[in-house]
Amino acid sequence: MNERIIRLSRTDYNLMLQGATQVLPEEACGLLAGLLIDGIYEIRKVYVLENTDHSPEHFSMNLKEQLSVVKDIRNNGLIPLGNWHSHPATPSRPSEEDKRLAYDRNAIYMILSLAEKEPVLNAFHIDKATSRKENLIITD
Repeated sequence: MNERIIRLSRTDYNLMLQGATQVLPEEACGLLAGLLIDGIYEIRKVYVLENTDHSPEHFSMNLKEQLSVVKDIRNNGLIPLGNWHSHPATPSRPSEEDKRLAYDRNAIYMILSLAEKEPVLNAFHIDKATSRKENLIITD
């Protein structure tokens, strides 16, 4: 699979950042929805969900919220594109657990690190034990 181009608005980036900082020191998590337009993955909606693990090292998304999000995605004519979560104290790269739990090789996996002074957001393609950083463009 070639590197994908993924576009995310600054507004949606800020929504992720706000969701992640509000639950520190826990990991935040959520889903991504959008469209594939001319070969570019356009994130049109970011969802912030409850991390039912309430852990700084891993997450599980609230199942009831996930079902509600899937309905909202369909109602808005979008498609599910992937998920995102934060790393409060580690870099923006998939952990071994992230790789192990990445069941959908077509999904976009975004990781927002809050470990340094400036937040770092990256998108990844994960297939079994391997991960590859993708081309993420944050637009104004």
